Amino acid sequence: MDVVYRAAVIYFFLWFITRVIGKRELGSMTAFELVLLVTMGDLIQQGTTQEDFSVTGAMLAVGTFALLMVFFSWVSFRFKKVRPLLEGMPVVVVQDGRMRKEVMSYERVDEDELVQAMREQGVDDLAKVRIGVLEPDGKYSFFTREEHEPAPEKPAR
Repeated sequence: MDVVYRAAVIYFFLWFITRVIGKRELGSMTAFELVLLVTMGDLIQQGTTQEDFSVTGAMLAVGTFALLMVFFSWVSFRFKKVRPLLEGMPVVVVQDGRMRKEVMSYERVDEDELVQAMREQGVDDLAKVRIGVLEPDGKYSFFTREEHEPAPEKPAR
């Protein structure tokens, strides 16, 4: 029965933490924050089943993670100059209908992944893409040419 009480305490604590963290942080998880959530899950499990940590220890660890997430979110919001360091920068991977292979190589993006992202957004031809951006959260944004806008001429090789 002790596990039931511990689970209920952790449940209400997590409910409180998610309310404190806010919608923005929960709606735009980064890969690092996802890893933190998995780590929190392990801490909660240990605190609930009494293997290594007490409920208090689990709550302190999860609360510390949550406070740090809110703190770094606030720092990123308040100080725009540190935002690229904390959140990353968008990167142009397609420009004027051509893949930027050096950028794609650096970001470890292969052509198949890029073409799949284009299809998911309804873009059927690379030549139609004016700008393709890999966003800091790993999503892609594609800006296409208007129908009447001519494609730039390809440079001679």
